[in-house]
Amino acid sequence: MAAERKARRLLSTSSSWRCCPTPLLLFLLPPLLLLLGRPASGAAAVRSGSPPQSAGANVRTFTPFYFLVEPVDTLSVRGSSVILNCSAYSETSPKIEWKKDGTFLNLVSDDRRQLLPDGSLFISSVVHSKHNKPDEGFYQCVATVDNLGTIVSSTAKLTVAGLPRFTSQPEPSSVYAGNSAILNCEVNADLVTFVRWEQNRQPLLLDDRVVKLPSGTLVINNVTEGDGGLYRCIVESGGPPKYSDEAELKVLQGPEEMLNLVFLMRPSSVTRVTGQSAVLPCVASGLPSPVIRWTKNEEVLDTESSERLVLLAGGSLEISDLTEDDAGTYFCIADNGNKTIEAQAELTVQAPPEFLKQPANIYAHESMDIVFECEVIGKPTPTVKWVKNGDVVIPSDYFKIVKEHNLQVLGLVKSDEGFYQCIAENDVGNTQAGAQLIILEHDVAIPTLPPTSLTSATTDHLAPATTGPLPSAPRDVVASLVSTRFIKLTWRTPASDPHGDNLTYSVFYTKEGIARERVENTSQPGEMQVTIQNLMPATVYIFRVMAQNKHGSGESSAPLRVETQPEVQLPGPAPNIRAYAMSPTSITITWETPLSGNGEIQNYKLYYMEKGTDKEQDVDVSSHSYTINGLKKYTEYSFRVVAYNKHGPGVSTQDVVVRTLSDVPSAAPQNLSLEVRNSKSIVIHWQPPSPATQNGQITGYKIRYRKASRKSDVTETLVTGTQLFQLIEGLDRGTEYNFRVAALTVNGTGPATDWLSAETFESDLDETRVPEVPSSLHVRPLVTSIVVSWTPPENQNIVVRGYAIGYGIGSPHAQTIKVDYKQRYYTIENLDPSSHYVITLKAFNNVGEGIPLYESAVTRPHTVPDPTPMMPPVGVQASILSHDTIRITWADNSLPKHQKITDSRYYTIRWKTNIPANTKYKNANATTLSYLVTGLKPNTLYEFSVMVTKGRRSSTWSMTAHGATFELVPTSPPKDVTVVSKEGKPRTIIVNWQPPSEANGKITGYIIYYSTDVNAEIHDWVIEPVVGNRLTHQIQELTLDTPYYFKIQARNSKGMGPMSEAVQFRTPKALGSAGKGSRLPDLGSDYKPPMSGSNSPHGSPTSPLDSNMLLVIIVSVGVITIVVVVIIAVFCTRRTTSHQKKKRAACKSVNGSHKYKGNCKDVKPPDLWIHHERLELKPIDKSPDPNPVMTDTPIPRNSQDITPVDNSMDSNIHQRRNSYRGHESEDSMSTLAGRRGMRPKMMMPFDSQPPQQSVRNTPSTDTMPASSSQTCCTDHQDPEGATSSSYLASSQEEDSGQSLPTAHVRPSHPLKSFAVPAIPPPGPPIYDPALPSTPLLSQQALNHHIHSVKTASIGTLGRSRPPMPVVVPSAPEVQETTRMLEDSESSYEPDELTKEMAHLEGLMKDLNAITTA
Repeated sequence: MAAERKARRLLSTSSSWRCCPTPLLLFLLPPLLLLLGRPASGAAAVRSGSPPQSAGANVRTFTPFYFLVEPVDTLSVRGSSVILNCSAYSETSPKIEWKKDGTFLNLVSDDRRQLLPDGSLFISSVVHSKHNKPDEGFYQCVATVDNLGTIVSSTAKLTVAGLPRFTSQPEPSSVYAGNSAILNCEVNADLVTFVRWEQNRQPLLLDDRVVKLPSGTLVINNVTEGDGGLYRCIVESGGPPKYSDEAELKVLQGPEEMLNLVFLMRPSSVTRVTGQSAVLPCVASGLPSPVIRWTKNEEVLDTESSERLVLLAGGSLEISDLTEDDAGTYFCIADNGNKTIEAQAELTVQAPPEFLKQPANIYAHESMDIVFECEVIGKPTPTVKWVKNGDVVIPSDYFKIVKEHNLQVLGLVKSDEGFYQCIAENDVGNTQAGAQLIILEHDVAIPTLPPTSLTSATTDHLAPATTGPLPSAPRDVVASLVSTRFIKLTWRTPASDPHGDNLTYSVFYTKEGIARERVENTSQPGEMQVTIQNLMPATVYIFRVMAQNKHGSGESSAPLRVETQPEVQLPGPAPNIRAYAMSPTSITITWETPLSGNGEIQNYKLYYMEKGTDKEQDVDVSSHSYTINGLKKYTEYSFRVVAYNKHGPGVSTQDVVVRTLSDVPSAAPQNLSLEVRNSKSIVIHWQPPSPATQNGQITGYKIRYRKASRKSDVTETLVTGTQLFQLIEGLDRGTEYNFRVAALTVNGTGPATDWLSAETFESDLDETRVPEVPSSLHVRPLVTSIVVSWTPPENQNIVVRGYAIGYGIGSPHAQTIKVDYKQRYYTIENLDPSSHYVITLKAFNNVGEGIPLYESAVTRPHTVPDPTPMMPPVGVQASILSHDTIRITWADNSLPKHQKITDSRYYTIRWKTNIPANTKYKNANATTLSYLVTGLKPNTLYEFSVMVTKGRRSSTWSMTAHGATFELVPTSPPKDVTVVSKEGKPRTIIVNWQPPSEANGKITGYIIYYSTDVNAEIHDWVIEPVVGNRLTHQIQELTLDTPYYFKIQARNSKGMGPMSEAVQFRTPKALGSAGKGSRLPDLGSDYKPPMSGSNSPHGSPTSPLDSNMLLVIIVSVGVITIVVVVIIAVFCTRRTTSHQKKKRAACKSVNGSHKYKGNCKDVKPPDLWIHHERLELKPIDKSPDPNPVMTDTPIPRNSQDITPVDNSMDSNIHQRRNSYRGHESEDSMSTLAGRRGMRPKMMMPFDSQPPQQSVRNTPSTDTMPASSSQTCCTDHQDPEGATSSSYLASSQEEDSGQSLPTAHVRPSHPLKSFAVPAIPPPGPPIYDPALPSTPLLSQQALNHHIHSVKTASIGTLGRSRPPMPVVVPSAPEVQETTRMLEDSESSYEPDELTKEMAHLEGLMKDLNAITTA
């Protein structure tokens, strides 16, 4: 010890170390460590060895950094001082900090706690009270060296002994001389060491005959007269001593006859830690005096020759320096020659964690894989966690716990460098060991041979580098073989070294999107292939290859992107998985080898999770069973197992749920209250502890009470079951009492509440005379019993303490039973059948018994049949309350008409899903005629039945009632979303998916979101509704060679579920440009624009006005518009000149088109037409969305406004209805470019609108640029008219080089129209900044040239883009459309215009008549 202290002073003297150079320090360190020895708690766990001898000049050495002293568990008392020792060594003086219960202590401003120079923690005065325990807890020392790392010590527990409390005290006793005597004195477990005994108030000397057991009990063997006297025990724990009651021990002279052989103290089970001592108590008494011997495993223990086994006074067995072999069952046998008795006790020996293998220091390069090994034993089995630089390592894809305790780090990066510690702990201790990781530069060779902790995949063969040329990048890196779990890469030699015989190669790879890179090296020089193992299926990896020569590493090849194949041939679920609770904190799980799967099972992964949480943990297991420790007490956990073979993880098992064992409660009951009933009794009420602290099923409560004036005289009362009140009687009048309550489980008693006081009344009912006679007495005979019932005396002013029942055959004085004053009936048991009994009943109080009341009865013969079974409940009904709750109600025919329950019957409700294969019921009990079943699955049909139980009688199950829970919005997204290109149509893709696993109802539709920007706001994504439960959908006319991202959302009647993860798909590249005769794919007249549940067919929201008012407004607007158009048309027609006609004809011949270009001043007559059938009053589509995107549609100002609006309106109605009806023709497919304006903020009413008849219309093909057109009689542009001139629901992409889709319009009937010339403005055409849209197809004869069409569309409000030219191919042989074009080119004469005017006047009259109606 002196040498150790000297060495520690040497280490702690900083000045002496400063004067020594580093080599001298390293030279002195090993002898000092041998001198100090290794602390038992695991100090020096991060101790590093000296640097390798073969390290080059550029190799950093491992730095010595470890603990010299670590804190240990300490017991203290209130007000005393405590020192928790801690000292760490490093070349640079480390910074020492302390943690308490995982939180750093701020010692700068703490008056009581301070840091000593060597790093120890000093607490000057321990503070401890019932509600304030700031010093008690777990402490840990943390040492840090800047630019080096951090290490943590083992954890030490500081326990503060509470105030002395006697749980049992010595009692007066008598003993015959020569026998053994015991005097009990049990106190708090942490104060047993402070107990001593006094005889006649003088200290009692202990010897071989007088022994104090570890519990504090005093045992006196072979008692003599001198042992008689007054005994008491004293607890001295730093404060004033606490004395027990005095008890007198009387020594009697031995009797002449023999005394029976009995145990005064039986052995009790003991749990101890290795290295400690254990005492198994056993004391027997009798005459002749008994001889005690002990056996284990049927072998007699030799206590005389053994150094570790000692027989104490009275016969108790002491075992010192315990080992795990000492555990077992011990038998105490007492024999006095006449009789032999025996008792047994269990000795459990626990062991703190101990390392079989500690982590070793490791040199490594970046991208390598390493393993820190750590083997530990202990009992109970220790749990292991890893700490890096003081922070707990959380398992992930790159930090894994393998072989139960080892830490594997994959793909090292520079930040992984530091100190790693393996910390093992169990119930009786903890320890730590660690190592340092140094990551070298790639041009620095790893010293000596590769450590065993480097995996074979990262074994380095670098030699010390020399100066010279480095190799160039390897060429033609390809993945020659791609599987689900591995990829084989091949390459050619670098151009700088075509032979490459002396080159080695390193393959670096990582998951796409992950910065951490891993490396795999070739096995021999010149080898140009490598197989990368342990990859994940269907995952994208990035590979690059580097060559190395004797001078170092060369250039890296270009990254290669490879995706592994989907998983195949995996193991099935492990059968017969079972879980068993082994203790309050541990569960053992077992299973068998899977029956299916390809390949030998390599290992298993066990997943477990606390019920009610979503944090799942896992552990690797190589066998078919595993025990998980450190769980919460009396808590349900779910477990599942996944088997692994050479292909990877297989199918998971079903979850198995088990609850850990119970323990004593960790908290006191709540809401303690007292109610004074009278001068002699008090009722006490309470509530159970909180569920999280019950640690099991509450089996009862222990009530302790005492007089406030005599606090040492405590009375206990036990309340069994779940009763939450108790009447305490027999109290003194006008006296204050203190009460406290503690909860019980099968494991023991929990903490008690604080004392609560109440005072009894001074006066009460009259008790100066005996009670009067009971007012009535009734008897009901049975076979072997008689039920007696009565009513109390009529005079209620006299105290009744209880009732005395006397009974007997022919006389009531044979037996007497007394019952409580509150009781009104009693059953007399164990009677003879067919016998005549006389029964008497008397009320009594403290004065005496009152006048008796007599009755007689004859018990029934044995032939009386047993009671019939109970009738089952009837009228069982299931009332649906929500998606997970159903209320079950029923009636009980065995109850009175008012259905009031007055007895102890209860009802059992069982339920299960209405699936024939499901035979597993869930049960619950109720004491009322209804029960609320919660925690059900949404949209699931359940069946319920009820059974009634009363005493030992039970009914059969009732008729079954059924109830289906309500639907709930889907709680999981659609799964297995895939996107593929349609064969032969590279611009069309097919999206496939599977329904969500948690649909929670009937799926009524899906919404597909897609965009070219995965980071775009969701309201900027294009949406595509899908009606019904279809699981595939086509999207057409996408841009070639462009990445798209897709998400899918499911919908049922309750709403939308969550979105799936984004799936990327890149459209194919173009196979070639369109040649002769080629044309862009047609979308057709059924092409559906983006839907918006909030937009009416006119592009404006449906007003909430009633239908009559809305009709009046629409008709009025139409009339005014027609009048204005007619006036303008007449005025402009009269101004038409022959010069203008010639100019228009010349312009047509030059352009070959119906569009006006360049400086052509000729005008085209506006197409003014009206559909007669459109004058029918049609239902206006109501939108359920109160916030539509398109909020206004300006009233058209001229004829050019009217024509496109009407056309697009009709097309929009037709397309949207086809979209609702779910038509899946290619003509109804939508494009991304045509949906950029759609906002996904609106709900899609797939299943709320009735199907509508499709209406088709052929628009005018002679469409003019709306924004550049104006009437001949106005001098200003009309931007509103331009904005609203074309209602087309889709917009074009801005890229002019992209092939843009067109809308194919199926002709229905030609439109008769007339035209009025309009003069375009001078200069280039001016366009209103409206969103571009897909123009309607202009159809013309085959000999017409392809021309450009420019349109303006309101599209989506708030977004403006310039119009894009659209190349429209010729439509072959469309005769009807050709006739329309010819009609549109001809000019109307004034006579024809007059006819049209007369026709319009007739229409206006019809409209006026409708309006006035």
